[in-house]
Amino acid sequence: MPLYEYQSRLRAQLSDMLALLERIVNIDSGSYDAEGVNAVAAVFAQRLAEQGFALRRRNVDGRGDMLIAERRDGGTGRLLILGHLDTVWPKGTAKEWPFEMIGEEIATGPGVGDMKGGLVMALHALRTLTELGGTPLESVKWVFVPDEELGSVGSRSLIEEEAADADVVLVLEPGRAGGGIVTARGALGAYFLHATGCSAHCASNYHKGVSALRELALKVAPLDGLSQPEAGMVVNVGVLQGGSARQVVPGEAHMAIDLRARTQTQAEQLQAAIERIARDRKDERVRVVLSGQLTRPAFSSDLNRELMQAAQTVADALSVKVFEFPPTGGGSDGNFTAAMGIPTLDGLGPVCHDICSRQETIEVQSLVDRGALLCGLIERIPSLLNSSKG
Repeated sequence: MPLYEYQSRLRAQLSDMLALLERIVNIDSGSYDAEGVNAVAAVFAQRLAEQGFALRRRNVDGRGDMLIAERRDGGTGRLLILGHLDTVWPKGTAKEWPFEMIGEEIATGPGVGDMKGGLVMALHALRTLTELGGTPLESVKWVFVPDEELGSVGSRSLIEEEAADADVVLVLEPGRAGGGIVTARGALGAYFLHATGCSAHCASNYHKGVSALRELALKVAPLDGLSQPEAGMVVNVGVLQGGSARQVVPGEAHMAIDLRARTQTQAEQLQAAIERIARDRKDERVRVVLSGQLTRPAFSSDLNRELMQAAQTVADALSVKVFEFPPTGGGSDGNFTAAMGIPTLDGLGPVCHDICSRQETIEVQSLVDRGALLCGLIERIPSLLNSSKG
């Protein structure tokens, strides 16, 4: 199939894509909104059933359900597509900031790029391939994750189970400005310190007070000192809370720490340092408990060279600009599959600007262009697998 045919067909579907995008952007589906997450899933379940996909749902404790859509096409290669249903936006955001077209070239709204635009784009790419007789693959499995914006803590094991037999993974996180595709990501971690001392009135019983807040505050500087941003290592104390009133010695305090690292080795070194700082108490009367973990392993681009080269070849034929985006500190569910040794290409969604802000937008034309890129990439997976075996 000439690649331009994909572009032509997707261009004809653009009004349908935008109508669907408006519909789902205007459904609040923040990570904590299970009802909204499941409502978005239901929209895609109906559309994928019409394309002959078998549907399953898996429970994720306290969150929306994971939706899995799978179809056997009888060719070569098992593809896993990863996308997420949740957004960073709380319930009520869609009413305040609904989907909107800015002229004919830009669309905005909560989650329009991260990643509802990618979900719509991929649905129509699969529709295009289906109308042309199906994919050349043995199977296509699409996993819709309900808690990616929370680190996929409840979904990770399920993602890894569903990915176990995949030959290739394509991830629908938004494309970077200028057409960037992600071939490598750093590691992420989330850690929490809870300190317990003894509250007391700061005047009449100060000597009985044991400040939990002071104990944690004294850890901020050494934690911050672990950061080496030029080396891709960042430890950020994002939250420090404690106390109940101005005149009371704070008996409870809480700290939240974010970890970013370029490599897995760096991440493990930072984790060990965080654990050491947590153990080092300035006041032995304070009890400090550390929880949390490395939430996403790092992956390098070495595993994904052939996939990126194939994407570049397809893009060149389509006259679509793409490039290999430098390794990023942001994580995705692709971190998990790449760590399993499965070739994983990320950032394949429409081009997005100002992600996770009220200024988040996508380039409308990229729904067509990168949808065609996805079609062409899927078309080439069997030959990629055959050449790697050779």
